[in-house]
Amino acid sequence: MKSLFSKNAPFTKGLIDGVPIALGYLSVSFGFGILAVRSGLTTLISVLISAVNLTSAGQAAGIAIIAAGGSYFEMALTQLIINLRYGLMSLSLSQKLDSTFNTPRRLLVAYGITDEIFAVASAQKGLLTARYMYGLISVSTLGWCTGTLLGASAGQLLPASLTNAMGIVLYAMFIAIVIPPARKSRGVLVVAATAAVCSMAFKYLLPQITGGFAIIFSAVIAAVLGALVFPVADETEVAEP
Repeated sequence: MKSLFSKNAPFTKGLIDGVPIALGYLSVSFGFGILAVRSGLTTLISVLISAVNLTSAGQAAGIAIIAAGGSYFEMALTQLIINLRYGLMSLSLSQKLDSTFNTPRRLLVAYGITDEIFAVASAQKGLLTARYMYGLISVSTLGWCTGTLLGASAGQLLPASLTNAMGIVLYAMFIAIVIPPARKSRGVLVVAATAAVCSMAFKYLLPQITGGFAIIFSAVIAAVLGALVFPVADETEVAEP
């Protein structure tokens, strides 16, 4: 019994470490569920989107494209740009994986790499085991899908005035994510403000451009501006005396 517990201990630790993430996801995905059903999707489809995507910003953008009747190409390009950071996170996290991670396990864990999961996994001491990552990802995914289910169900049952007010939860999360780093870095503030200004310009000055492409153009313009005006210093460079 002791050996069995020791064998599964990394999985249990992953579950425990993932509980705070799951609780946070529960409230945020509640807002996504409301947004999804307000856009015309069913509860089942809303939960399936959360189960196979696990990306708040990507899902919110995807819902906007679906509601606007956008093309598959528009959807694919939008998701690529918004979720490109997960590829970079996976590359970084791959340096901490132990020798038991074969290709199938890497692919399975790659599904669950989010900002929060990446942060928690990166903070662990030593190498990461597959069992730990399975526990961390599974409980976090459960929280995200459960919140979506509750939000989508509430969106169909509660009055429109109440669901409209609760639908702002998802956008409040984005603001909460941006404000702390923006207060510390002028570059982040400028990039976020540029993206917001570009988004409003596309909406009111160039309404013929669909929502998906507006997101793409806004993200690219803001990112290019940030890279040019606020380049990240190369850590390998030797400081001049």
